[in-house]
Amino acid sequence: MSNVIPFSQALRERTWSGHGESEGAGFMSDLMSGRGSRDDYIALVAQHYFIYEAIESAAEKMADDPTAAPFISPKLTRLPAIREDLRFLIGDDWLEQITPLNTTARYVARINEVGERWPGGFIAHHYTRYLGDLSGGQVIRTLMQRQFGFETNGVGFYLFADIAKPREFKETYRAQLDAVGWSADERDRVIDEVIEAYRFNTELFIDLADAKAAAAA
Repeated sequence: MSNVIPFSQALRERTWSGHGESEGAGFMSDLMSGRGSRDDYIALVAQHYFIYEAIESAAEKMADDPTAAPFISPKLTRLPAIREDLRFLIGDDWLEQITPLNTTARYVARINEVGERWPGGFIAHHYTRYLGDLSGGQVIRTLMQRQFGFETNGVGFYLFADIAKPREFKETYRAQLDAVGWSADERDRVIDEVIEAYRFNTELFIDLADAKAAAAA
């Protein structure tokens, strides 16, 4: 009997420290604790637009790949909701008012790179974003609604109307991860890419904090 642990378990165990570091970054901690402003939240949503534009474009390219395809679902698509959130938060000219921060630009470039040629890398970024959205993202939504008086407008990004049971959806997703016949080396490469995705998230929060400080100076 093989003693190789399921890939989804190895993934969680080996990326746990990076996940915690990302969540604990100062900008996000302030936003979650009520010390952040509505403008801080808008700045975060704006960066999400560029990230999800990249990952959902990559999903279209990967739709026929036998490894990546099982993970791609219209139930996860976030870009239309982000557009509506930004229209509500900023106005009809929202796209003219937002620009990617340095980390976002590098993050997008990496998603574009793996989305062209490497299914495992695409899955790493897909996993990092969407399973996080289905988990901690729901806490963020509740806190933003409470702090800024949102109902559904402004937090549509966090509403997965087509996923009635997020826990079951995540369990199925992890079972799909376990079913991929990756070699040991490829498993390690994918885990390293998830760690890289968490690093991008942490650095993005730092960029957001720096941009806020520069605007206040």
